[in-house]
Amino acid sequence: MLIYMAGMLAIGWWAYRRTSDLDDYMLAGRGLKPGVAALSAGASDMSGWLLMGLPGALYVGGLFEAWIAIGLTIGAWLNWKFVAPRLRSYTEVSNDSITVPSFLENRLKDRSHLLRVVSGVIILVFFTFYVSSGMVAGGIFFESSFGSSYEVGMLVVGGVTVLYTLFGGFLGASYTDVAQGLLMFAALLLVPIVGVSATGGLGATIESIRQVDPNHLSLFTGGAVAGISAAAWGLGYFGQPHIIVRFMALRTPGEAKAARRIGIGWMLLTVLGAVATALVGVAYLQQNPDVVLTDAKSAESVFLDLSQILFHPFVAGFVLAAVLAAIMSTVSSQLIVCSSALVEDLYKIFARTHAPAKTQVMLGRMGVLVVAIVAGILAWARNDTILGLVAFAWAGFGASFGPTIILSLFWRKLTVAGALSGMVAGAATVFVWGTSALSDTMYEIVPGFILNVVVAVVVSLLTHKPSPEIEAEFDEAVHRVHAAEAPMLSAER
Repeated sequence: MLIYMAGMLAIGWWAYRRTSDLDDYMLAGRGLKPGVAALSAGASDMSGWLLMGLPGALYVGGLFEAWIAIGLTIGAWLNWKFVAPRLRSYTEVSNDSITVPSFLENRLKDRSHLLRVVSGVIILVFFTFYVSSGMVAGGIFFESSFGSSYEVGMLVVGGVTVLYTLFGGFLGASYTDVAQGLLMFAALLLVPIVGVSATGGLGATIESIRQVDPNHLSLFTGGAVAGISAAAWGLGYFGQPHIIVRFMALRTPGEAKAARRIGIGWMLLTVLGAVATALVGVAYLQQNPDVVLTDAKSAESVFLDLSQILFHPFVAGFVLAAVLAAIMSTVSSQLIVCSSALVEDLYKIFARTHAPAKTQVMLGRMGVLVVAIVAGILAWARNDTILGLVAFAWAGFGASFGPTIILSLFWRKLTVAGALSGMVAGAATVFVWGTSALSDTMYEIVPGFILNVVVAVVVSLLTHKPSPEIEAEFDEAVHRVHAAEAPMLSAER
């Protein structure tokens, strides 16, 4: 574990020496290679919920919960296919925007800055919950793995992540994500493979699961509404700032295709590994009734417990480091986006003077620290499960930013009033729906996403006025995407 921690800090220090201004700190100078962007997006997306939250849900609820993974995989593919190349092109065309809020302001020519401010506030609110989920996962991790207190684990994970993010910025977060993504990949294949061997092979494993519950291996036991609700997680991809910012950092729009193939291949195998881990856990505990999960209530420790049972402590240490990798990769990415929201989208608007490059980077690092402290205070109480916290934040971003990003990239008539009204409607719906009994019937992202689209389109049609500048930028963005993809299509032929 110490080897892993030292490696992450070393990458952070390496990136620190290559970071000179705010564009480097927030977007790595738009120089990410396809493989780095793909693994970075995947690792920053698949947080502790992939190795803890999702296996726990599958362990308790059966294979029906896999609709979450199915919806996410489809959503990720659509995001890489349609959003990534267009967003990479349009953010550069539209005043070289380096954050989601600044892109929306520049794309829609909002002179009031209201759209940028509201976007920045939404990012800070929902990411505070998201970062908090990572710290909760860190606390549970240390509690389960080492018998230490939840609070100590939370502070260790949070402290190391904040350190390498403070110094390394986006470049440090991206390259640590690559190392962490590869570690997660290896662990999520290794644990279920060894687990199936320990439970007597595939046939014996399936039989043991059926003895626990004959319906545990069915995808269709929970009803149509519940299945749609679970699969609707895929809608969230279009609005996750910490994921789509990787699209903006690609070297060219055309490289999104190679990145998509790498990223979706990685995702398919890791998600299958998480599903298999949960099912193997059910079989193993059925065959070994004396074994008890550390977190018996939510079963979010099933991956951690199996790792320690199945492997030699030294090997288990690296497998468990994959859980830390999942947690820390996501937290670091989210802290960078929060930092950019504070400095690029809020401070620069309200500041009277233009700060020097070094001062802006310093303010960015202070933003990382502030958000981490607030998230740590929320996580200290440990009032919710990892999956619960992630679900709420995921829905918040998906419903507020998802439709707005799609419409801004593919619909010329979106207006400032339409985008702003839709975002507020989506975010408000998630808050109201997600904190009421309605969330038990349908995941709050579904009504939030739909309401955002309806409100944004109606208001835009009512307020649209032709703008030659917007039309010219829209055409240029589309042209650059096609120009970047043309050589690759010719080479494939």
